[in-house]
Amino acid sequence: MTILDGKKTSETLKKEIAEEVKQLKAAGKKAPHLAAVLVGDDGASLTYVGSKVKACEQVGFASTLVKLPADISEEALLEEIAELNANDDIDGYIVQLPLPKHIDEQKILLAIDPAKDVDGFHPANFGRMALDMEAFIPATPFGIMELLKRYQVPTKGKHVVVVGRSHIVGRPISILLSQKGAQGNATVTLTHSHTPNLAEFTRKADIIVMALGIPEFLKGDMVKEGVTVIDVGITRLKDDTSPKGYRIVGDVAYNEVSPKASFITPVPGGVGPMTIAMLLKNTLLAYQWKDL
Repeated sequence: MTILDGKKTSETLKKEIAEEVKQLKAAGKKAPHLAAVLVGDDGASLTYVGSKVKACEQVGFASTLVKLPADISEEALLEEIAELNANDDIDGYIVQLPLPKHIDEQKILLAIDPAKDVDGFHPANFGRMALDMEAFIPATPFGIMELLKRYQVPTKGKHVVVVGRSHIVGRPISILLSQKGAQGNATVTLTHSHTPNLAEFTRKADIIVMALGIPEFLKGDMVKEGVTVIDVGITRLKDDTSPKGYRIVGDVAYNEVSPKASFITPVPGGVGPMTIAMLLKNTLLAYQWKDL
């Protein structure tokens, strides 16, 4: 069994990006600039945005945090978006989700300039990705593809079962794995919580991508020997035996599934660290594409 170490791979990626930034600065050019818009004081969002800002510092990017009150009007937020679109110094930006209930998320995402949409959520980028054109790929699927590439996990002709159909992970990864290319050419089945007899699909799969959001859903008897398992889930479970009072688990019952797997991502330390690294990669691409 090979553990697909996202923590180690993301550090390698960040070093590669930092080297590119160093060369840009040596040539007298400005560093790529990533901005993050944070509305309100959601704890998880604050932590996540904080780690993005820290990652920017690590690779030498400029970063800006636009912190806005939870009661900001939709109109005022759209004005902030318009300012970021018009600011030539900012190469890419993200709007941290979820947004407060009184704001239409779709309206906000549609207002983002697709050329600065480093989260890859704008329909223009999603459509270009689906058509195999140059586009910003959502960071989590992008990170999965990068892990498969770096560990040389065979995908050609394999049967992939994706569990979960979100626009952020399930749907894009199903498209990417079916496309032509070194990490594609797979036959993909997209399943979800309403798929009857889900275990019948997972038992036949060569590769399983779990993005359901249900802790330890995939059990040992639901996979075959030699399977590759990508676990996108991350949930805090109460655990009085842990010093923190909780433990972090994925959508896969790791201790049951890992003995049967040829490749598997751990949780934490698998897909999660790759997501932030690929956001940085998308920002570097935004910077490079702007000059073309």
